[in-house]
Amino acid sequence: MMQDICFGSSIIEVWIKENGEEKKIVFTGDLGNNDIPLLDSPTMIDSADYLVMESTYGGRLHMRNDDKAEMFLNIVSETIDRGGNVVIPSFAVGRTQEILYELNKLKEERDDKEFLEKYEKLMNTQVYVDSPLAISATEVFKQNMNLFDEEVRKEIENGDNPLDFPGLKFTQTAEESRELNEITVPSIIISASGMCEVGRIKHHLKHNLWNPNSTILFVGYQAPGTLGYKIVNGEKSVRIFGEDIAVNARIEYIEGYSGHADQEWLLNFVYSFRNKPKHIFLVHGEPEGQKILKEKLLETTEIPVTIPDYGETYRLDDRISIESRIDKKEKNKYLRLEVLERLVTLKEELEDMDAIIRQDLDDEDKKDEEIIEINERIKELEMQIVKIIS
Repeated sequence: MMQDICFGSSIIEVWIKENGEEKKIVFTGDLGNNDIPLLDSPTMIDSADYLVMESTYGGRLHMRNDDKAEMFLNIVSETIDRGGNVVIPSFAVGRTQEILYELNKLKEERDDKEFLEKYEKLMNTQVYVDSPLAISATEVFKQNMNLFDEEVRKEIENGDNPLDFPGLKFTQTAEESRELNEITVPSIIISASGMCEVGRIKHHLKHNLWNPNSTILFVGYQAPGTLGYKIVNGEKSVRIFGEDIAVNARIEYIEGYSGHADQEWLLNFVYSFRNKPKHIFLVHGEPEGQKILKEKLLETTEIPVTIPDYGETYRLDDRISIESRIDKKEKNKYLRLEVLERLVTLKEELEDMDAIIRQDLDDEDKKDEEIIEINERIKELEMQIVKIIS
């Protein structure tokens, strides 16, 4: 029997002996993008009787390295020319390191005058990594460079550090992070979290989203319902720290930096099996993308494919059958966990709001009218809290 589960980025192989017969089930977890130069490609599996596979990008293809590097350079160059900042919401582990690598690698790819001018402009721009976890993760990458792919290891042997370049600065403290919003010189700010739900990135969005000269550059998957998803999908105004912020900045999305395998590499993972699975279950994806990937798999492999619903249990035998389903009442038992998670997020946001407002109150240039407006908004928030607890 099997339920819809996922194991982060690990691939899990399970052998089960029953009635004198052995069956093998493979759970992919999050399959890695095959186009990440810093890391080795995902491990291919030789055989499976049943495959439970993620499908995050089942309906989409990523940009390849050459395309995304050039696009990145053009976006940065054009934004700097306008006098704005490039703000990159980035996951703390993986995306940040890849962006740093791409920035360092660009200089070896082109030698025409236009490119060199843009590259020089980029190298003269301050790049701030504003995420304590991303800073720690970068150090872990540096300490384990022997795990990088062969090309990167050769560069390291030749004395070229792929995670360092002129103008790169790391901000550790909250005070250093806030100071970035006072800088008047165009800069690149890389900050977590990647979906903009929590973390320092929300401060930088508040200070840059309204500015038509700035660019918000997304480089990772944006889950439906998140702040990042709303911005990428064209919302004209978003709410940050209880304040409505107009989205006037340029919004860009370079999907090729995602850590997830795209449709091509999801298919390649299935094709790589010498002994193909009898049945494939697609999990961890959006409905439309899952349907597209299912059709592709059926068309190219003729392997039966199932898209399980939440909480379904399957019996794996000659005929795949649903053993049980979670009814509506049972599904709602996780609502309490969802509420607790929201409370944690709210607590973090309130702490961020406290720091921002205290900074505003210390600003002697703040007009009384602005302080009155802040006070009124806090009153509104108090009323909402009272409604919840009364």
